[in-house]
Amino acid sequence: MQFRKISSILLLTSALFTNNVFSQKKNSLTQFVDPIIGSAKHGHVFVGANVPFGAIQLGPNNIFEGWDWCSGYNYVSNTITGFSHTHLSGTGIGDLGDISIMPATGETILQKGKKGDEDNGYLSKFSHKNEVAKAGYYSVLLDKYKIKAELTSTERVGFHQYTFPKNADKPHIIIDLVEGIGWDEATNTSFKQVDATTIIGNRNSKGWAIDQRLYFVIKLSQPIKNFAIYEDDQLKKGQDLVAKKLKAVVDFAAITGNKLQIKVAISPVSIDNAMLNLQTELPGWDFKSTVKAADSKWEKELTKVAIDASVTTKKIFYTALFHTMTAPSLFNDVNKDYLGTDKKVHKNVSFNNLTTFSLWDTYRAANPLYTILHQDKVSDVVNTMLAIYKEQGKLPVWHLMGNETNTMVGYHAVPVVVDAYLKGYRGFDADLAFEAVKQSAMQKTDGIDYIQKLKYIPADKVNESVAKALEYAIDDYCIAMFAKALGKTEDYNYFSKRAGLYREYFDSDVQFMRGKLADGKWRSPFSPVAAKHREDDYTEGNAWQYTWLVPQDVEGLINLFGGDKPFVNKLDSLFIVPAALGENSSPDISGLIGNYAQGNEPGHHIPYLYAYAGQPWKTADLIRKIDQDFYSAKPDGLCGNEDVGQMSAWYIFSSLGFYPVNPANGAYVFGTPLIKNATINLPNNKTFNINVIDNSAESKYIQRILLNGQPYTKSFILHKTIVDGGNIRIYMGNTPSKGWGIAASDRPVSGK
Repeated sequence: MQFRKISSILLLTSALFTNNVFSQKKNSLTQFVDPIIGSAKHGHVFVGANVPFGAIQLGPNNIFEGWDWCSGYNYVSNTITGFSHTHLSGTGIGDLGDISIMPATGETILQKGKKGDEDNGYLSKFSHKNEVAKAGYYSVLLDKYKIKAELTSTERVGFHQYTFPKNADKPHIIIDLVEGIGWDEATNTSFKQVDATTIIGNRNSKGWAIDQRLYFVIKLSQPIKNFAIYEDDQLKKGQDLVAKKLKAVVDFAAITGNKLQIKVAISPVSIDNAMLNLQTELPGWDFKSTVKAADSKWEKELTKVAIDASVTTKKIFYTALFHTMTAPSLFNDVNKDYLGTDKKVHKNVSFNNLTTFSLWDTYRAANPLYTILHQDKVSDVVNTMLAIYKEQGKLPVWHLMGNETNTMVGYHAVPVVVDAYLKGYRGFDADLAFEAVKQSAMQKTDGIDYIQKLKYIPADKVNESVAKALEYAIDDYCIAMFAKALGKTEDYNYFSKRAGLYREYFDSDVQFMRGKLADGKWRSPFSPVAAKHREDDYTEGNAWQYTWLVPQDVEGLINLFGGDKPFVNKLDSLFIVPAALGENSSPDISGLIGNYAQGNEPGHHIPYLYAYAGQPWKTADLIRKIDQDFYSAKPDGLCGNEDVGQMSAWYIFSSLGFYPVNPANGAYVFGTPLIKNATINLPNNKTFNINVIDNSAESKYIQRILLNGQPYTKSFILHKTIVDGGNIRIYMGNTPSKGWGIAASDRPVSGK
């Protein structure tokens, strides 16, 4: 009887534990994250294991087959050449791919292998049926070796677990420091075996970022039988070597228990710091608990927004939210040391230094999203930018691994810094910040010298003149607002004039923004649909797409068209006129509705412009079409490059029902919610609750709004209203409202 009693208690305890675990998993938000979404076609997302904003992005690499493999992985591939520790997500240029590790059995093969000749390389084929990708975890079966690979990570340490076949023949791993992803190639590498289970070294490389430096420590769970270092596939003597391009083979006598675990810690500063990162973040060998910890970190961040929606919408939404947290990524060590753009080590600083700033993309929505959801990281972003300013003499443009790539146009660190200040963030030096943003606008490159004289940029003197000028005007508006807040009247007046220079490019006869030559004539011949990649008056776009790039003064743009009616007529045409971009257009111009390109960032605000002309229901029509046509829970679920979170940030905002048309005025324009309810969990136990009544595919038009119980007629909402917490009820209907958001006094205001 006593045995039965104890047995019953154990069974009950086990059942309660199982039910509790099931309940936790059932209620978790990480279950809705599918890192595979956006990995096919042009999405270019990272697939692998990482934690929010971590320095490590540990994942598989395919045979590189071109532009659509910029992240190292594309869903159409069936090959894996190794698992490397750094990756980009959603970019249009390939780089990183540091420290590739590939487990293997049998005779040693030193070459990775090539497309069509896979058997003569150490790579392996795989099937997506045997692949699992979750937040903080990745696994796959390597068909060639019958090895199950599992990956997880902390912020600065990658954790591998390889399950070998029983009695595996000649088990070994290949550590490849030679090739990175895409344009990346090694310039200086080293290996040194320290003891039976420890290897240290470095990998310096050049690519998109021309001077990348990374140090590493590799800890093995089983002792090394033989450690062989190769240069140009030639075996070198010794176990301590420095050369331009090295790879190594680690042989094991056997794999005890069939499981080999490997921990790889990285540092931009030194091997000692990499060791400190390892000892601090991952001293033990418990793989399951590390997976659980990574999942918990993702869960903590995802629970900042709880939504009620269909399962499919939840998958798209939470995967999008997940994608917004791959970068900016940590670029410092646990002791706060980091390698500056000046190539000096900056020790024990007061902020977390970051990298991977795709600012031409992220200033539009991803960075504004951080000011709501990641308030604890905003000052780190600004302080990193100010440190870069001091180290390289200007704010970052597109910064990667301590390098300025100068990619894309504009000086878009400016709206990020200014938006933070205007929203009340004070964890940085405001005077230094203003000095830095003003310096950006007073450079003498890329036509900025013409702008300084309050003149237009001649199209026959400067390439991409229209795109550059329109982006500069946005940034200059931000500087003007910053100056106004600081009481700098002279600067405010000057930069306000610069912010209005967009008018110089508007040809009222054809009603497009177009290039103007030095003699004052418009460039001819002119085609509003044609686009030549990086070789015309626009940047990855055409006149149809760039004519609307005036988010700082939509009212002024409406006046150029002659009022609301002609403005709306022209805007309607954007989504109707067929695109005929030409053979040399950019592949970034994707996700087309007429000439509107959801797949490219300069147009992301355009659907919301209808609200400024008193026709917000047309925004609703477009948002629902974009959601239906261009976002899905499939591998090709993104219509263009993810671009380090911007494509997904658009979806997050739009799902909640509003979007930051102006990136720095603290206002969000309403569209149409894609969710039933949402709760934004804010610091200090505040919440902002969104309750959407009668939302459906047909009932997509906002009829009326109650904000904190009071009627709210405006077609925009202020940032302060959201972060102060409160409740909003949005009533939907199947026909456009005849009253809500239409009156001139209820429309968005650009300059505020």
